Amino acid sequence: MKAIGKTWKFGDDVDTDLIIPARYLNTSEPSALAKHCMEDADPTFAGKVSPGDIITAGKNFGCGSSREHAPIAIKAAGVACVIAKSFARIFYRNAFNMGLLILECEHTDRFVSGSKISVDFDSGEILLTDSGERFMTKPIPPFMQELVQSGGLMEYIRKRIK
Repeated sequence: MKAIGKTWKFGDDVDTDLIIPARYLNTSEPSALAKHCMEDADPTFAGKVSPGDIITAGKNFGCGSSREHAPIAIKAAGVACVIAKSFARIFYRNAFNMGLLILECEHTDRFVSGSKISVDFDSGEILLTDSGERFMTKPIPPFMQELVQSGGLMEYIRKRIK
């Protein structure tokens, strides 16, 4: 599985309130959440992000509240994956459970907003297409990729039951 997209770079400690502000949690409708994704971190994000784009960040992405709305908003906005130095533990689980691919990479400080990157989830290779730099990270295990390809944990279970 691969993704190629434009990067949207954010810093350390991006909490779930920055990903989807609490004032929008009166719905769990993905398309409604997508309209406000990253709004408090970058008010232009939801209007400019394109399907297949990639969020990059520093350490502790998804910290704060354990709301599932955060990965739902990111995925519904069309983001192919999130690459960060580290993720809050509950966000890590919620991301895969909601069908959002995430990767940990120590070198996200080398990424620049607006540049293109290519990610190979099978091998763990990240290519910065503008500079040609390559980084290796731990690949996504096949089971976790299957969860994402199914649309998340609930869809995976529904498919397995049928």
